[in-house]
Amino acid sequence: MTTSGPEVERRSESPFAIAQTQFETAADRLRLNPSVRAVLREPRRELTVHFPVEMDDGTVAVFTGYRVQHNLSRGPAKGGIRYHPDVTLDEAKALAMWMTWKCAVVRIPYGGAKGAVVCNPKQLSLRELERLTRRYATEISILLGPESDIPAPDLNTNAQTMAWIMDTISMHQGYSVPGVVTGKPIAIGGSEGRQDATGRGLVYCVQEAAKAIKLDLRGARVALQGFGNVGEAAARFLAEAGAQIVAIGDSEGTIYRADGIDLSLARRQRQETGSIVGTPRTERIAKDHLFEVDCDILVPAAIEGQITARNADRIKAKLIAEGANGPTTPEADLILRERGVTIIPDILCNAGGVTVSYFEWVQDREAFFWTLEEINARLRRIMTRAFDDSLRMSREHEVDLRTAAYMLAVGRVAEATLTRGIYP
Repeated sequence: MTTSGPEVERRSESPFAIAQTQFETAADRLRLNPSVRAVLREPRRELTVHFPVEMDDGTVAVFTGYRVQHNLSRGPAKGGIRYHPDVTLDEAKALAMWMTWKCAVVRIPYGGAKGAVVCNPKQLSLRELERLTRRYATEISILLGPESDIPAPDLNTNAQTMAWIMDTISMHQGYSVPGVVTGKPIAIGGSEGRQDATGRGLVYCVQEAAKAIKLDLRGARVALQGFGNVGEAAARFLAEAGAQIVAIGDSEGTIYRADGIDLSLARRQRQETGSIVGTPRTERIAKDHLFEVDCDILVPAAIEGQITARNADRIKAKLIAEGANGPTTPEADLILRERGVTIIPDILCNAGGVTVSYFEWVQDREAFFWTLEEINARLRRIMTRAFDDSLRMSREHEVDLRTAAYMLAVGRVAEATLTRGIYP
């Protein structure tokens, strides 16, 4: 079978090359000092580990893991850990760089990091996943700590994964270290609102962008790629704002209903079967047709490299809200810009997750926890301010929102780097 479409381009395009291209565009606009540019375009640290795990049948499998720290000028490294059979060091480097800019654009005092293990979690039992997680955490523990590097959940990891990491590091230290990870269960120092934070922050950005382009959210038609934590929460909050969710895609396929999908039915279908495909009162359409659906808002909330030169000219949405990291290639960006499509870039649009992770870290350090209402109010203020800053920069310099957000972020990290100086 011949594979075509976004998946081919995603595999052939280096995520880190894309991240560097986006950085260089902002650096050129800022006329960045060449020495600082050289520092910021490469990660500070790249750790690769190969570690054994005993499987349930008594055999031993060796897994490969990564932890990349891009920049630490503004604070400890922050970034999720993903489990995926196709994850690469190149991808981890790109995600770490994007995390640096994401933290800077919302003014959170962190640098960027990312972790990964090459594995297929769907083929592992719960006990195997626990042993893998604890061994991986031990291997990268030379970097981890509340003052140095703070992981969080990402693709195919969750609150339980973070609990295992927190417990492993705590066992090494001899006392509980809740601040070593975020995205933990509430019972061991997690924060209210963390699970929905990325989707909620995305919708705050969409609300501000809709005002800017004079799009009425009530009745707006939305297509989403991805129905995990980010996509499901974004769909729920957009529906609460009056939008119609007309298409949803996941790894198994895409469902469509012209007058709006019943999200409760989609959630139930996913819980019962592992996929939204087959949701009652919807029709199944070709997987890649999600990007051609007649809609006002498109939310890519799956994996990187999905909007490409192959499909950008067929997108009908007026507004794209990037729930995933790096879903749009630079070539697609140019096509969409020429067509007048507004894109809320990933480093701004999906920063709600790391923002509430920051809240969790602060609460753990203070041993004092906030209510959900306080957390959501603080999140709205931060996301709205970051969007307003980016929109102002966009208008002042006559650039798109992505370039504007990058200019803000790169400028802030560059200032911190210059202010601290080069050791020794």
